[in-house]
Amino acid sequence: MEDKNSSKSHIKSSGPNDDDIGLGQIMEMNGSAIESEDKDGQYKRSFSARQIHIISLGGQIGAGLFISTGKNLRDGGPASLFIGFLVVCTCVFAVLQTVSEMTIAFPTSGNFIDYSDRFVDPALSFAAGFSMWLGWTAIVAAEASFFSVIVNYWAQNKVNEAVWLTLFLICMAIIFSLPSKWFAWYEYATSILKVIALFIFMIAGLAMVLGAGPKGTLHHGETWTSGLAFRNSFKGFSNSVLLAILAIGDNTFTGFLAGEAKSPRYSIAHAAFLVPIRVTVVYLVSVLFIGLLVSPTDERLLGGSGIATSPFVIALNTAGIAGLPEFLNVVILFAVTAIGAESIYVASRIARSMSHQRLIPAWIAKVDDQGRPRVALLITTVVAIILTYMNLSAGGITVFNWLAQIASTAYFMVWVVIAITSFRFRAALKAQNDPLFTEIYAWKCSFWPLPPIWLGICCTMYTGCSVYLALYPIGSTEISAYHFFEYLIGLLLILVSGVGYKLIFKTKLRDPKTADLQTGRRPLSTTDIEILDAYNGQPSWRRFITFIQLW
Repeated sequence: MEDKNSSKSHIKSSGPNDDDIGLGQIMEMNGSAIESEDKDGQYKRSFSARQIHIISLGGQIGAGLFISTGKNLRDGGPASLFIGFLVVCTCVFAVLQTVSEMTIAFPTSGNFIDYSDRFVDPALSFAAGFSMWLGWTAIVAAEASFFSVIVNYWAQNKVNEAVWLTLFLICMAIIFSLPSKWFAWYEYATSILKVIALFIFMIAGLAMVLGAGPKGTLHHGETWTSGLAFRNSFKGFSNSVLLAILAIGDNTFTGFLAGEAKSPRYSIAHAAFLVPIRVTVVYLVSVLFIGLLVSPTDERLLGGSGIATSPFVIALNTAGIAGLPEFLNVVILFAVTAIGAESIYVASRIARSMSHQRLIPAWIAKVDDQGRPRVALLITTVVAIILTYMNLSAGGITVFNWLAQIASTAYFMVWVVIAITSFRFRAALKAQNDPLFTEIYAWKCSFWPLPPIWLGICCTMYTGCSVYLALYPIGSTEISAYHFFEYLIGLLLILVSGVGYKLIFKTKLRDPKTADLQTGRRPLSTTDIEILDAYNGQPSWRRFITFIQLW
């Protein structure tokens, strides 16, 4: 399936019983701990195809879906909630398709930061790297606040919030004191747990819509009537679409895993095709049920006057279903820590990549014997701690609003960078008459250039939404400096960093005729080709099961 663009192989697999195993299993037997060559230290390629597939799916599911959809629903209503997620889900497909053809050819740990440098301009690379590092670091602090929200479901605000924030940070420290393979297994296990929990909720959600539960009632779409469907009109939709970007997260996470993947050709192509489908189904079905079961006026939603609660938990409690709310809250706690760890992982890899490219000081690029960029991890963690404890200096929802806007803006501005880089990458291939797409098992972006064009269109709309809210925020009729910077600080930081870097270092646009198409390139070896032959040589039913399995 993911090999729809593949060439036909003429190398026959000689492995015994290849019909009976999936490619992920073959890779685990043949690709253990392949290390990438790097003068600043070596990452260990310890992520299996199966792990990347599951982490790519589960990495999109976190507190953004479980909790912040409550604020999304409260401010925008169920219709804006659903449409906002629908629009952003189309970008998930476009992003993964666009960046994956570069990632598969150049599975470097820097991903789009590396590509924008080599194909466009170092200044663009710096701006993209800085914005994404700041965005992912801000997410750590946001997840810490979510951790406190969930624990208070039981604690009822009887314990100082600093205790819960500190406990969250201790969990992060434990995870990253271990080798990277333990991070991979933790993300793998929590991703499966999150997916299972969402399936349970979707089944329960359908039952609750039809009146299940001791206190359940038959729902006829009451939350979509009486002016509740599109609360706050275009302001509500603008806020919904920006929070949807935050909830779904940045899909370039998959690309960063490629730098430590055993089989980038299979695992990234697999994720690029299947993850958007699963993310779209999981998110749209979930938010549809939330919009039917929970009223936008419920004070328990994030940003209301009561103790904030996940809309999933609110729906279950309203129906009187015992046990499931507590189970779901436990899952959300794991989800929050997993997303926090994922954020530190990605942010540290971004910082390390920028250093390795000498966009920032070289000493940050050092990698230890366990494959961890310790200096980049330390810097990222210190900044994350500072941002986390800022939750104590102001209202939690106030800090969340600022962090959410920084992260959301960083995400969609990087999508613009990826779109621009894609066109320059293709221009370099054409100018140098590079045979990349004619090689065996070559992988190309589907429907190119439509995906990068669609990203450009959507991100223009997202920018317009940010500007509109900066001038006309929800709940206010006056323009204020506070709201202006709340919604535009992320955009201003990106623009200032990029323009400033270009003016200071006088960088120049890369010439497609001389752009680097060799460094970090990973052509398929004979073993890689044999493995892909073995996978494609299996019966169709076996390939289908291997392709869709969740474990």
